[in-house]
Amino acid sequence: MNRQASPLRHNSAVRLPPEMRALIVSAALGGGHLKAAEALERALAEYSPGFNALHADYLTYLNPVERGVSAGVYLWWLRHSPNTYRFFYHWSDRAEAPWFVKSAASTAGLRRMLRDLRRVRPHLVLSSYDGPAVLAHTARRRHGLSFLNALLVTDYTIHYHWARPEVDFFMVATDRVKDGLVGWGIDPEKIAVTGIPILPRYAELQGADKMALRERFGLPQDEPLVLVSAGGKGSIYHGLSDVIDACAGAGTRVQVLLLAGGGEVGTEQVGGATVHRLGYTSFFPELLAASDLVIGKAGGLTVSEAIALGVPMLIYQPIPGQEEGNAAFLQERGAALWAPSKWELRRSLVALLGDPAHLQAMSEAARATGRPHAARDAAQALLRRLGAWE
Repeated sequence: MNRQASPLRHNSAVRLPPEMRALIVSAALGGGHLKAAEALERALAEYSPGFNALHADYLTYLNPVERGVSAGVYLWWLRHSPNTYRFFYHWSDRAEAPWFVKSAASTAGLRRMLRDLRRVRPHLVLSSYDGPAVLAHTARRRHGLSFLNALLVTDYTIHYHWARPEVDFFMVATDRVKDGLVGWGIDPEKIAVTGIPILPRYAELQGADKMALRERFGLPQDEPLVLVSAGGKGSIYHGLSDVIDACAGAGTRVQVLLLAGGGEVGTEQVGGATVHRLGYTSFFPELLAASDLVIGKAGGLTVSEAIALGVPMLIYQPIPGQEEGNAAFLQERGAALWAPSKWELRRSLVALLGDPAHLQAMSEAARATGRPHAARDAAQALLRRLGAWE
């Protein structure tokens, strides 16, 4: 990021506090909320030299009962009854949903959030999940606090839960998400279309030499390289074994990268697939840039990172609701295929590996859709809003 080129540093109309303080709240319901918030936090620090932030997990504000009702039920549904979650997601995506569906977050965890608010005395509360944004508004209304209440939407689709009138400023992925919020009654002046923030390393890797990256990591250069998207922990992704089976029976030798959640670290041969179980690694951006295809889930951050690098996706068994919306968005843009069955997964993979021109067209569509500088754009929009609000 080029600090000298920042329009904020030379715009006298934007007056920021010399030591800007922020409370940043994500939710440990998957890695996406945290990663997006961290990317935006880093960009804010680049643009505001006096930036100082405390990062908190919303779930730690909740007591055991509240945590069980919210996170516990959600994770149980994903593990054991994803169709129930799909029903709930669509049933609650309407203004006529019972009041408790949207209002439950207004007080749960208030005491613990107040502790952090009084400790930080923030100019900005930035949430990457809707619950803490509602809670922050309750805190300032009841206790006379003053801060900009901002919400970062981390998917390519919008749900009624995210249309929170308590929020002062929204950052969203696409114009379609903005239109969805406006349709739910949110003032369009409160919404900036920025993309979903990702680390600047992805912008730096645009156009990187795939073969050089593969050589760096000791991967063959003459075989397709597939990266599996199984989520941060992999424990709720039911399609992993099907993905491995599809790669093993693709009719050609395939190198498969399986990161966090993929079991014990090591390399094994499964049919025609050489599966590299890497565990957690700090080289995910480089490994993604070296890949020809991503197969698996469609989390908002994984999607954002992949399309920023022009890596197409073959989506299989996305999480119901929000990830299905992400999958539909990518498929419409020509940057992904969505396989509805195990048979279709294998058929699509064989077809893509046998048709480099189609794979290249999908790569170009992904690159055209990606926003590698989303963190920078979100930081600029947020700081402008904060300057005007101050």
